[in-house]
Amino acid sequence: MFEKLQAIEDRYQELEQSISDPGIISRQSEWRKLTKEHARISEIVAAYRQYKVVEQELREAKEMLREGAEEEMSRFLKEEVEINSVKKEELAQKLRVLLLPRDPNDEKNVIVEVRAGTGGEEAALFAGDLLRMYTRYAERQGWKTEILSTSATDIGGFREVVFAIEGSGAYSRLKYESGVHRVQRVPATESGGRIHTSAATVAVLPEAEEVEVEINANDVRIDVFCSSGPGGQSVNTTQSAVRITHLPSGIVVSCQDEKSQHKNKDKAMRVLRARLFEKAQEEQAAETAQARKSQVGSGDRSERIRTYNFPQGRVSDHRIGMTLYKLEYFLDGDINEMIDALNTSAQAELLKKVDA
Repeated sequence: MFEKLQAIEDRYQELEQSISDPGIISRQSEWRKLTKEHARISEIVAAYRQYKVVEQELREAKEMLREGAEEEMSRFLKEEVEINSVKKEELAQKLRVLLLPRDPNDEKNVIVEVRAGTGGEEAALFAGDLLRMYTRYAERQGWKTEILSTSATDIGGFREVVFAIEGSGAYSRLKYESGVHRVQRVPATESGGRIHTSAATVAVLPEAEEVEVEINANDVRIDVFCSSGPGGQSVNTTQSAVRITHLPSGIVVSCQDEKSQHKNKDKAMRVLRARLFEKAQEEQAAETAQARKSQVGSGDRSERIRTYNFPQGRVSDHRIGMTLYKLEYFLDGDINEMIDALNTSAQAELLKKVDA
């Protein structure tokens, strides 16, 4: 491990020289690539340098104890040895985590698809709650959100809503949100006060760049039609809505939220690109012994991952056995505690595989 860490530190020093070279600065694409690599390994280098300092202080304290010291100094040195031994172990563990294989999609923006499942109108209302939860979370992170496509119901819910979240590390924070989210509560339309169980599915896709997914014009069929609102009533007499069918895969994407056909087409292509990118990754993972799977789940949208129980004010994640009694705050976007726990669990599983 330490040979690898030293090689990373050497590379970091090379990068520091390179990114300050006027010749490279003038070549913007190359300079951006180097600064991105520099930023990516900076945390590893900082932790490694701190580890070396602690290790040196620990070695010196032990040496002084071996040589003999006065009682007061000896007591001080023993305390220093104890403190630095703990620090050294903590830093070694941190470095092991930092050296784990990185998901190449972690820094990408995401496209999130939320669909009402079982439960009719109540499920559609819950899909709207999830939309708000994720958009509020994005606001807390300083990220940008953009609605790409919606299919609304008459009472304010969503049969389906697709939106983009743009921000550093968006996929790394949200990738474990894919799956079935279940809600238990008394619907507003329930006169008897009975608790109903409904569900919505969430899919979090890394947004693909055009260079990552090339779509052949001959492989798509583009249909245009008049957009419609909740309940199917027409809201637009011009053919601005767009439906794109990717013929080889059978994937269909529709977008009608914008008044401009061109904007609807651009948004639909973004969603199509993300779905094709995910499909390619799933096929690749299947060939490599389900490499994407981890302790916190496969990302399969048929997997029930979480329950939101309103009568008890709790939210429970079934993959890691974590329950939080702050449902109101959670649905307002305060979800970092759960996300941190999911990432920690995934890291622990990766460490087991590395150590095996």
